[in-house]
Amino acid sequence: MAKGVFRFFNRVHILLYRLTRGRVGGRILGIRVLLLTTKGRKSGKERTVPLGTFEDRGGYVVVASNGGLDVHPAWFFNLRSDPRVRIQVGAVSQAAEARVLEGEERTRVWQELVSLAPGYAGYETSTKRVIPLVALHPTA
Repeated sequence: MAKGVFRFFNRVHILLYRLTRGRVGGRILGIRVLLLTTKGRKSGKERTVPLGTFEDRGGYVVVASNGGLDVHPAWFFNLRSDPRVRIQVGAVSQAAEARVLEGEERTRVWQELVSLAPGYAGYETSTKRVIPLVALHPTA
């Protein structure tokens, strides 16, 4: 039941974001939101999710926190299978390449993220997994 309600609100969020070019749904809890579209690794269908983001070194960073659950979100598996994605930030939609951050770069970006959005620190303590950070760099 909860999963169905979540999917419904996700669809409404995406619709409002697209219709208003990010004016509605473009920020959540003070964090900018982008729409990430991946290709389903099994279905081959396009899947879009709204994600909190921040800019870093000419691209955007998104967090595969999945609300602090012990499993990665489906979109993360999709982009690992095919890193060619589409992003929409406000009114601008463009192709991008996804890259999972590792090592010192991930540490630096995680510290920046937590300073901008302290709630992510709680996700880190509620899961046993290392929460992936993904850089999205526009390609066109």
